[in-house]
Amino acid sequence: MLAHHLLPLAGLLSRALALGSSHSQQPIPDAGWTAHHMQNEHHITSFDAGAFFNLHDYDGSNTWTHDDLLKTYGLQDVSTKHIPQADKDAAVQKVIALYDRDRSGSISFAEYTIGVAQGIQLPDLGYGPGHHGDDEYEYEIHHFEKFHDENTREEDLTHPEDIEHFRQHEMRERQEERQQQMDRMAIVEANIPAKFRRSG
Repeated sequence: MLAHHLLPLAGLLSRALALGSSHSQQPIPDAGWTAHHMQNEHHITSFDAGAFFNLHDYDGSNTWTHDDLLKTYGLQDVSTKHIPQADKDAAVQKVIALYDRDRSGSISFAEYTIGVAQGIQLPDLGYGPGHHGDDEYEYEIHHFEKFHDENTREEDLTHPEDIEHFRQHEMRERQEERQQQMDRMAIVEANIPAKFRRSG
């Protein structure tokens, strides 16, 4: 039943291996938050400012907005739900202020790369390495690659993280099936107030 979920994981694994870096490497001391993020969240150890910017320019607009930075720093991830939104917004505004020369409220490719050339680094906000992938990516990068490989069989996926990951898959599939059944109904009975339903 879980086998069809392993195919995307195999693709992610091969992509990570093709980048030529290993999850077992330790972060470079004093390398800064950017290098720590790239190593831990993308398994990339060799990159330049332009590559980093483009990787985190999620809509290809050549601009980092407030929301882009929230995502890059992992502040939209469930792991940071305990942090007040006001604190997240204030932290991102501090980051924007470091690079935003034209006071547009965002960071352009030029502003970021020029800033890096001048020695300005993305600060460590103290909120972790920046989990910003979807559930599939985060499971792959932080669990599957560490404890499994391309030879892993379905019956080997016995860690609590594996069980929870595939439980979530099955739950989503059940929800989708239920929604499809509801969509096929001419009238959605569950949406009709009880007093208007025919009894018997």
